[in-house]
Amino acid sequence: MFLLGNFILAVAKLINFALSVYIWVIIASAVITWVNADPYNPIVRFLRQVTEPLLMRIRRFVPIMGGLDLSPMVLILIIIFLQSFIVPTLQQIAMSLQ
Repeated sequence: MFLLGNFILAVAKLINFALSVYIWVIIASAVITWVNADPYNPIVRFLRQVTEPLLMRIRRFVPIMGGLDLSPMVLILIIIFLQSFIVPTLQQIAMSLQ
């Protein structure tokens, strides 16, 4: 049973790392929109392809207010909530199996 516990613990750490990296990708994407970078740059295209699908869904519910797009901040708050909920839950499950 300890093998399953270690596996779940590893999955929890991987999810935590992936969500942390995605937060930085969202921040980089927001900064790029401020500086008006070249849209044909491969890095800019990658950041937009990775973030825009989720940001567009959030923009349906959170409109742009006075030229200020709050959707990246809302998405980061959602990710922080998921990190605070999913990762500790998986860690507690893993510890109970060990």
